[in-house]
Amino acid sequence: MTMPELSGHSAVPVDRDTNFALDERIAIVGMGAMGKRVLATLRERGVRARQLACLVPAHEAGSLNMQSIGIEVFHDVASLVSWNPTLCVECAGHAAVDEAVIPLLERGVDTILVSLGALASAPLLEKINRAMTLGGSTLTLVSGAIGGIDALHAARMGGLDSVRYTGRKPPRAWQGSPAEAQFDMLTIDKPTVIFEGTAGESARLFPKNANVTAAIALAGIGFERTTVTMMADPGVDKNVHEIDAVGAFGRLSIRLENNPLPDNPRTSWLAAMSIEDAVIRRLEHSI
Repeated sequence: MTMPELSGHSAVPVDRDTNFALDERIAIVGMGAMGKRVLATLRERGVRARQLACLVPAHEAGSLNMQSIGIEVFHDVASLVSWNPTLCVECAGHAAVDEAVIPLLERGVDTILVSLGALASAPLLEKINRAMTLGGSTLTLVSGAIGGIDALHAARMGGLDSVRYTGRKPPRAWQGSPAEAQFDMLTIDKPTVIFEGTAGESARLFPKNANVTAAIALAGIGFERTTVTMMADPGVDKNVHEIDAVGAFGRLSIRLENNPLPDNPRTSWLAAMSIEDAVIRRLEHSI
């Protein structure tokens, strides 16, 4: 997994009130629940509106109150590029990685990536690496809703025997997912396994729910060796994430109980916070 680059304080114009670099121009790709949350937090933290823009497909713009967003809105990558962004924050889902992130990387725009599940595609990963080489850009992967990624990444140095992820969410959090083809989420009254397989399979089948499994796979033993169980559990009111890893280092067990985003029960609030943290660290030139 690509970790945020360590950087010292550079000689760039800085806002004296916020200590943020004034030459950064941040493009948020996607204005769903997570994109809106990230935008609101950045504005609350003092990032100026003129430093922010968003990329929203024209067919989605009708459902947004564009005036309430309060920043420049673009509907295609070419127009966004003319705005000269220095940082892309992807909050739009797997399709946006190919359609927006890769073209921006090719043009030298550093990117913070949320939709890690897209990296289960080896051809797409190759395209990303070529784009970074061409543009001299960097890609930062956020840990999202899970913790312990640094420990898992370190543990693989000595060899990992197994990595298992179990995710539990209230049945309503699975509404609108492929699981509804097999299960009636309104009638589930006990913990029910809705998926069991590899991280690669989960990333392909559940792209809107599987970024956590992708983060674990990238940090550990890969998409095809990481085992995943996803459950609809009426006994929980939070998004519960559990990692169990065994290797030469010993054993790692982590459990997080995350509150969901108010506007999107499938997404953990911590996932949005991890994006916000990555952006603020860059703006502050902090380690």
